[in-house]
Amino acid sequence: MPARVPVSPRAGALVLAVVIAALELAGCGGQSGPAARSPAASSGTASVSSVRTTTSAPAPPPAPRPPVPALVVSPPRAAGAGWRRVASVHGRPAAWEAQRGGVTLLRFDQQFVRLVLHAGEGEPSGTWRYGAQIEPSEIHHVVAGFNGGFKFNTGVVGWKSGGRVAAPLRSGRGSIVTYRDGTTAIAAWHAGVPAAGRPVYSVLQNGSLLVDHGAAAENVEGCIQSCWGSTVGNVDSVARSGLGITGSGQLVWGAGESLLPATLAHGLIAAGAQRAVELDINPDWIAGYLYVHGGSGPSASPVVPGQHGAAGRYLEPSARDFFTVVAR
Repeated sequence: MPARVPVSPRAGALVLAVVIAALELAGCGGQSGPAARSPAASSGTASVSSVRTTTSAPAPPPAPRPPVPALVVSPPRAAGAGWRRVASVHGRPAAWEAQRGGVTLLRFDQQFVRLVLHAGEGEPSGTWRYGAQIEPSEIHHVVAGFNGGFKFNTGVVGWKSGGRVAAPLRSGRGSIVTYRDGTTAIAAWHAGVPAAGRPVYSVLQNGSLLVDHGAAAENVEGCIQSCWGSTVGNVDSVARSGLGITGSGQLVWGAGESLLPATLAHGLIAAGAQRAVELDINPDWIAGYLYVHGGSGPSASPVVPGQHGAAGRYLEPSARDFFTVVAR
C-alpha cells in the first residue's frame, strides 16, 4: 500500500473551500449549458451599437451618342478664296469648295473618297461596269460628279476601263489613272503614270498636261483653240473644266463658264495642283454636282454658277462619259 502523504489542516480547508465554490457556480450561481448570454444577445440585438452605412445610388450611364453618319454632303454656296468643307465621311472632312481667280474648285481627300470613270450611252459605246448613270452601288455613297473629256472624234482622247480599251492610249498624253486599289494619279502617260507594279483599272487621256510641276503649260496663252480645243462661236473664253492633283495626292476639280486655258490652269495651281489635265469645254458639257443625301436618296446641287449642266445630272443616263467621287 502506498504511503499516505500527510495534509495540514490549513491546506485541507483551502481545498474544501475551492470545491464548494465550484459547486455553487455550477449548480446555483450559473446556468447550465453554454456561457450565459447578455439580454441583448438573447433578444437578437447586437451587443455593439451598429453603424449605419449610407451607400449612394450609382450614377446612370451616359446617354449613347448618336451614330456618326457615314456620309454628309452639304449643298454648295457662293464660294470664297478660303476652303469650305462640303463633305464628311465617317465624321472626317473629305471634300471642300473654294473659288480662286474666277475658277470654281472642289478638292477631295483620297483617304476617304475614290474617283470612278463612267462610260456614256454614246461615248464610249458598249456595256461597261460603270455605265451612263450613277450605279446602285454608288447611289448612297456618291459625293460629287463632273464631266469627262473631249469627244472621241477629236483624236486627243484615250479611254480604258476594267481592262478594256475604248480609245487607244498614247505616250505623252495627260492621263487620269485610277489604280485597282482605288487611288488616282495624274501625269503624262509613260512619264509618271502608270506606276510600275500597280494594276490599272481606268484611264482617261485628254490632250497634253495643262499643269506640270506646278506650272502652266507654255502654250496656254499663245495656242488656244488648236491646242486646247475648238470652241462654240470660235471664241477663246468659254466654259472650261479640268482635274488636277496636289503634292499630297488630293484631287482638285476646277471649272467656270467663261475661262481661258491660262485662267483655268492658274486657278488649279492656286488650289495646289502640281499636275492637271483639261477636261471638256463649251457650255453644254461643263457639269459639276454635289449630291446631298436625304430620305429619298441623293439630290444633285450644281456647283458652278450659271452652268448648263448635264441632262439628268448623272442620276439618269448621260450621253457622254463622266466621273463620280464616291465615299470609301
